[in-house]
Amino acid sequence: MMDNLTIAMWSGPRNLSTAMMRSFGNRNDTVVLDEPFYAHYLLKTGLNHPGRESIINSQSAKWNEIIKICIGRIPKGKSVWYQKHMAQHNLKGYDISWISNLQNCLLIRNPKYVIHSYAQQLPIKNESQLGYKQQIEILEYIKKINGTIPPIIDAKDVLLHPENILKKLCDKIGIGFSKSMLSWKKGSKVSDGIWGKYWYSSVNKSTSFIPYKKRDIVLARDLVPIYNKCMELYMMMYKHRIRP
Repeated sequence: MMDNLTIAMWSGPRNLSTAMMRSFGNRNDTVVLDEPFYAHYLLKTGLNHPGRESIINSQSAKWNEIIKICIGRIPKGKSVWYQKHMAQHNLKGYDISWISNLQNCLLIRNPKYVIHSYAQQLPIKNESQLGYKQQIEILEYIKKINGTIPPIIDAKDVLLHPENILKKLCDKIGIGFSKSMLSWKKGSKVSDGIWGKYWYSSVNKSTSFIPYKKRDIVLARDLVPIYNKCMELYMMMYKHRIRP
């Protein structure tokens, strides 16, 4: 087992990412970092997300400064650093080679569920907002430098088989599984980004992974082309996922 490990979990929006952060954050040996590139993303894209100005003021928006933090020493004397990253925050023209210093993992979810949930909060103009394209770029980069596919977990598998998938993920990245990862205390956490008040209401009411329920979702016609593009990228990753 590794003595010190920094995990970069790359997800898209509305994708179980905060529940996964709760899971790892409940380990005694782990400290978490919540979306360090969010302010940079909002500043560079001009997107008007809820709490935009307060988010920009809450953390560094300088690319090189953020990278320095992410690849730096693990805080608080812990041996595991779980970094929750949004893949869509990797903007075109910004070098991602810094991620080679970390244990990268991909958290994916069926685009139909992602698009349905995200569209209730914000308008979707293109697939770049949803992170699938950027996740593929991460996968291809890791494959190029290491000759391996980074560990991939699917949100549905986690909800259906949380202990099974988390055990296999921990084994793959070289840390011991802890039962503490299966449940947590209700409410917000000090480590949550300031945006938690807008996005984390559901997970703040939870104490564990909420069991998977299949839903019949019909997407608006204008979102179908985006769904089709995302689905193609999703399936490229899905075939490599950790299976139950």
